[in-house]
Amino acid sequence: RGLGDVYKRQLGLFLWRGSISLTKGEAGESLKQLETSIRKATMLCYAAEGVYPPDLQYLKDHYGIQIDEDKYAVFYEVQGKNLMPSITVMESQLH
Repeated sequence: RGLGDVYKRQLGLFLWRGSISLTKGEAGESLKQLETSIRKATMLCYAAEGVYPPDLQYLKDHYGIQIDEDKYAVFYEVQGKNLMPSITVMESQLH
């Protein structure tokens, strides 16, 4: 077990605590929270592993990121090996 495992558990706890049901009036705040969670997980990955996640699926698989894809569209664009990816979260047009 390395330091990365500790960070992953802490992030999982953070995300679990934040996974409460939100009303429609809080939808904008929920969107902002999702984007913040993805950014934090991205930076945590960089701190623990020395590289940014290659894609959003990596964050889902290794850092517990959960996205309600019926509600949100997430755009995760890698800029370069050592550059913070561009992350944009929008309300999905499907719901």
